[in-house]
Amino acid sequence: MKGKRIMSSVLIIIMVGLTIYYTLYGAQGWYDPASGSDLLLRTWEHIKLVGIAEFLAITVGISAGLLITRPGLKFLATPVTGIANVGLAIPPLALVAGVSPFFGIGFRPGIIALFIYSLLPVLRNATVGIEDIDQSVIESAKGMGMSKLQIFRKIELPLALPVIVSGIRYSTILCVGTAAIAALINAGGLGQIIMRGQSVNFVSLMMQGALLTAGLAVTLDWLLSEVEEKLTPEGLKLGKESE
Repeated sequence: MKGKRIMSSVLIIIMVGLTIYYTLYGAQGWYDPASGSDLLLRTWEHIKLVGIAEFLAITVGISAGLLITRPGLKFLATPVTGIANVGLAIPPLALVAGVSPFFGIGFRPGIIALFIYSLLPVLRNATVGIEDIDQSVIESAKGMGMSKLQIFRKIELPLALPVIVSGIRYSTILCVGTAAIAALINAGGLGQIIMRGQSVNFVSLMMQGALLTAGLAVTLDWLLSEVEEKLTPEGLKLGKESE
């Protein structure tokens, strides 16, 4: 874990450093790179896109994922995960473009596209996290007289939490990259800078947007890795180390 922290820190420093370099010295002929204020605005838009879409994906994905693990509702697992699989199977570019005929263009359609694309990893890991729990642990809890709600709250959910966070982490990284494509429907974000540079073949602009997008993905991956590490029970950590 310490090695990952160091590597993530180095990558973030390099990406931020290169972004500053292109911002200060990236002028090319008649073209100037994006200003610092423009970069901050687009970064904030990108964070809002990812944050809202992920909030919806986490809320719906975890709720649905946990619900379909309940004994009386397991028959819903196949259709629910199948629908979510369809969303992830569609290429990001096609998905972003596909929402515009129904919802128009702009920030809200971008949120809808990102939500659809980010849902499956959260839903899948919420389901897998519960289903992979050793049934002997559940039976022991029943033998101790714990109710179904107590078993879910004190046994199943804590043991499944690291797997759920892992799904959120993967979903967030996907969402950061896909949010750049959402600029195609004028949703805002760092993709606007990348597309602006691409339209005039201006490398500095494209690099500014790409580096900040990658830096945001690495930063969020690092932070969520720390959360996952904190939420993993010590017994499971020892199990992983011994494998």
